[in-house]
Amino acid sequence: MRIGVLGTGNMADALATHWVRAGHDVVIGGRDVHKAERLATRVGGNAKPAGLREAAEFGQVVLAALPFGAGASVVRELRAVLDGKVLIDCSNPVGPGFLLLTQGGLSAAQRLAEAAPGAHVVKAFNLCHEDVWRMSPPVFGGRPLAVPVCGDDETALARVHLLVRHAGCEPVVGGGLGRAGLLEATAALFIGLWVGEGADAQAIAPPLAYAAGPGTR
Repeated sequence: MRIGVLGTGNMADALATHWVRAGHDVVIGGRDVHKAERLATRVGGNAKPAGLREAAEFGQVVLAALPFGAGASVVRELRAVLDGKVLIDCSNPVGPGFLLLTQGGLSAAQRLAEAAPGAHVVKAFNLCHEDVWRMSPPVFGGRPLAVPVCGDDETALARVHLLVRHAGCEPVVGGGLGRAGLLEATAALFIGLWVGEGADAQAIAPPLAYAAGPGTR
């Protein structure tokens, strides 16, 4: 698969590394081409550097590994070349006090969809620190990390599910793009628990057998 990466930060690094190792063709795009060159060298394999537009043009799938505040404006500039493509949003609109910056409005993923209405936006890869995504693979207690995925286009979802598996994880159907805000809110809650309280967020949910109450076992 041809993958364009928008951004040269930690998430771009972590996910591009998995996908290059899985045999995908990856172009890493940045406003600063020197940063893109350094990241492509670090990722290795067949990763190549480029500008943002070139990366968007190259990819069948495009990862928007961009800060929440910049994502929609960058995507709006590139909307013409994103038509018909899969656009993955991994951002977290979380601000001071671990508050959700999109409260009462469109989710970060929906803002990308509004900025590039011809793209098939999918929300994924937003619930973990970048160092978790750098694990090869992210497995805990013998169980691969599960990655919720939200989107409306079946072909786009199938491609993202494959990329989740090629990062060593298991995709979970999260519903349509309208549910992406729930993933972003979950990230805000989890980050607040992990960082703010030092709590084990994983421990707040019962096992699946008890999810609807002990009488359903």
